[in-house]
Amino acid sequence: MDLFRKKPIQVLLNESGAKGASLRKELGAFDLTMLGIGAIIGTGIFVLTGVAAAEHAGPALVLSFVLSALACVFAALCYAEFASTVPVSGSAYTYSYATFGELFAWILGWDLILEYGVASSAVAAGWSGYFQGLLAGFGIELPKALTSAYDPEKGTFIDLPAILIILFIVFLLNMGVKKSARFNAIVVLIKVAVILLFLVVGVWYVKPENWTPFMPYGFAGVATGAATVFFAYIGFDAVSTAAEEVRNPQRNMPIGIIVSLLVCTLLYITVSLVLTGIVPYDQLNVKNPVAFALNYINQDWVAGFISLGAIAGITTVLLVMLYGQTRLFYAISRDGLLPKVFARVSPTRQVPYVNTWLTGAAVSVFAGIIPLNKLAELTNIGTLFAFITVSIGVLVLRKTQPDLKRAFRVPFVPVIPILAVLFCGYLVLQLPATTWIGFVSWLLIGLVIYFIYGRKHSALNKTIKSEEKVG
Repeated sequence: MDLFRKKPIQVLLNESGAKGASLRKELGAFDLTMLGIGAIIGTGIFVLTGVAAAEHAGPALVLSFVLSALACVFAALCYAEFASTVPVSGSAYTYSYATFGELFAWILGWDLILEYGVASSAVAAGWSGYFQGLLAGFGIELPKALTSAYDPEKGTFIDLPAILIILFIVFLLNMGVKKSARFNAIVVLIKVAVILLFLVVGVWYVKPENWTPFMPYGFAGVATGAATVFFAYIGFDAVSTAAEEVRNPQRNMPIGIIVSLLVCTLLYITVSLVLTGIVPYDQLNVKNPVAFALNYINQDWVAGFISLGAIAGITTVLLVMLYGQTRLFYAISRDGLLPKVFARVSPTRQVPYVNTWLTGAAVSVFAGIIPLNKLAELTNIGTLFAFITVSIGVLVLRKTQPDLKRAFRVPFVPVIPILAVLFCGYLVLQLPATTWIGFVSWLLIGLVIYFIYGRKHSALNKTIKSEEKVG
């Protein structure tokens, strides 16, 4: 039964406020909203929109975004309740520790390590592609061996730009959370301005006949499109990893999570409408659909700004993903389930500096050397698994601790959490069998690590055994 021992919420709160170990509380509602937008607006809007429209949904891509958004909104409300009630680093991992017990918390934490790690690597590789495209526009080309992951047939050995951007982000994160948040906010404003520029220019070239047929692949195509573009929304859960560094988290966490998701949903819907209105959907199967659409209507000068916006957008996604990964390692390490080095905090900047550099090194290897191919789909299944768990957790905690102080409460319980589970469950069933095999394999590796290391070094189990001896 020690596998399912739960960590009391008051203990979690006391640990986060312990002197000498706590992270610096410097973030407000605006910072959190910018973190959310920074994590959500990126690859999804600049890359996935074209592929999803051409191969799956057609002009009904807008419905795919709505379907994914509904799943995320319902889950986001559940995250907001937990984040305002348990404002501690670790996101869904920490919530599960308080609700379901240690073993399930470890499984979810290991799942999130996969989500953030693979997402960061994939995003860094995408950033590299856009950056090399920008350099090519100025007539600058890197040696081919340094332009992509290891592939002897293509003559590539390492993706140098991907490694350099990761190291830059790691350096920035070690400067302190406030400086990282300020950099993120500036870049977010740039990329939102670029997206608005696309909408203002593109709306005049929309041809309603391009929206016919509206649903060429049927609703099945819309559903598959929703599962594909879901990758575009996963960033909002990274906001909850910042809980321990937020001023007045009970108020600011729900604002940051919900507002960032609503703003991004509105941008996704309007961009997909304008995009499919400008270009016939069957011509959008390109890597840079937004820039392609502007070239299609001979607005090449705006297309240049779009490339800049894409680089800015992907930079902030990488920043927030790496930030979330480091805070997750920090929380798991503090609980003893990973080596204590991951929880070591800088006495001056109050950031987990060793953990941040180790995370950056690992992600650099994946992004710079190992071809990722379909691994990005593992990010989707890992995220959906976390969303389902958090939504069920709200129902469990309402039943087991009804009198717990909740600064934000999910409305219409149990309807909203159940809808979150149903929507996320439907999307996860759209993913291919190979993704499920990879996901289960990853979880089995995690269980081996837990029983070899984590269970023995668990801080909670050590505390309970000490208390039993005293008793």
